[in-house]
Amino acid sequence: MCELLGMSANVPTDIVFSFTGLMQRGGGTGPHRDGWGIGFYEGRGLRLFQDPAASVDSEVARLLQRYPIKSQTVIGHIRQANVGAVSLANTHPFMRELWGRNWCFAHNGQLPDFAATAGFYRPVGDTDSEAAFCALLNRLRLACPEPVPVDVLLPVLVASCSEYHQRGVFNCLLSDGDWLFSFCSTKLAHITRRAPFGPACLKDAQLSVDFKAQTTPNDVVTLLATEPLTSNEVWNCYQPGEWRLWRGGECIAQGRA
Repeated sequence: MCELLGMSANVPTDIVFSFTGLMQRGGGTGPHRDGWGIGFYEGRGLRLFQDPAASVDSEVARLLQRYPIKSQTVIGHIRQANVGAVSLANTHPFMRELWGRNWCFAHNGQLPDFAATAGFYRPVGDTDSEAAFCALLNRLRLACPEPVPVDVLLPVLVASCSEYHQRGVFNCLLSDGDWLFSFCSTKLAHITRRAPFGPACLKDAQLSVDFKAQTTPNDVVTLLATEPLTSNEVWNCYQPGEWRLWRGGECIAQGRA
């Protein structure tokens, strides 16, 4: 199974600390050696870095550790291949344009025999994950031919994820750059950091940070991960079928399918 990483913040924030922990699981402390990727939103733009190599050995991953990119919305992924070859085309996150915005998606789990449906969006690679992403976007495009607020989209998003949840394992992160949607089928956790900030210690690397020295009292930063990344903080674990919608580090809607 793969692992997810997400961030929603109210100010541009770098994710170097959490990314450093996650990349160790990509072939070091974990078995997820089949590629990794991470997308950083900058306004309506999306910086997407991908590598089919194991993140623990990746020079691109090391570059991102030395080059802190600040963003308010981030989606990351490390892959343990089940469906589809180890290749750049099959490396998450996946990106497509819809309504003039870059949509970014990453999936953890398996959807047995999931085939891409006919429609505007088609997969480039041969993973069940990308097929599900294209099918989801086709549903949204059909239900809403023109751009609509995210609260109008939510019923379609939740219904689609609920259906995929019934067909297999579907933990996912999805964003259009304005909001971050998370859905749990089996495993997902989050932590929201706000004042008073304190220290945090990674589980997978000998690295700690005192967020009080790097933040202001008004900062709000929510991290999402398949498994908690730190050893000295309390993470909130999702229940199967639970979903949340995030904006600016805050949960603005939630429910359970």
